[in-house]
Amino acid sequence: MLNSVFIATSLDGYIADKNGAVDWLHAIPNPEGNDMGYAEHIDSIDALVMGRNTLDMVLSFGIDWPYSKPVFVLSNTMTAVPEGYEDKVFLVKGPLKEVLERIHAKGFTNLYIDGGVTIQNFLKEDLIDEMVITTIPVLLGGGSPLFGNVESPLDFTCMKTKTFLDAIVQNHFVRQR
Repeated sequence: MLNSVFIATSLDGYIADKNGAVDWLHAIPNPEGNDMGYAEHIDSIDALVMGRNTLDMVLSFGIDWPYSKPVFVLSNTMTAVPEGYEDKVFLVKGPLKEVLERIHAKGFTNLYIDGGVTIQNFLKEDLIDEMVITTIPVLLGGGSPLFGNVESPLDFTCMKTKTFLDAIVQNHFVRQR
């Protein structure tokens, strides 16, 4: 079983700017449409786990549903899946370890954990096994941080580093237990 993160941040560690926007992710021209390993990552997982805010952000993009895998949305307040997504999105709630047990019982063992608060909560409970963090060379000066407080240090080892478009750096970290 593996819980992984695949996310982009600004140089100063934000995943969205002060207005909640993510247009800065495209600050570096990418004329060839390099996905920087995203498709490979998606191929390696069974399902996604994200928070309601991340789901709302994805739905706001006005694009076709971007996921081919089941998406489990953590929410204590949502009572129904948005219309048209009933076969794609599944609501879950409760303590994270119990949520993971229920998801694993359905046969989904390699999970992509997405969304700032969700990632922070998984880290607080030491439930992240690996992180692929892509750094966009822009300083936002505030916004939604990727990381929050943890009880004690969590040690990770950098397994590899890649550079894309002569500007973007991607680090792959694995949790040391």
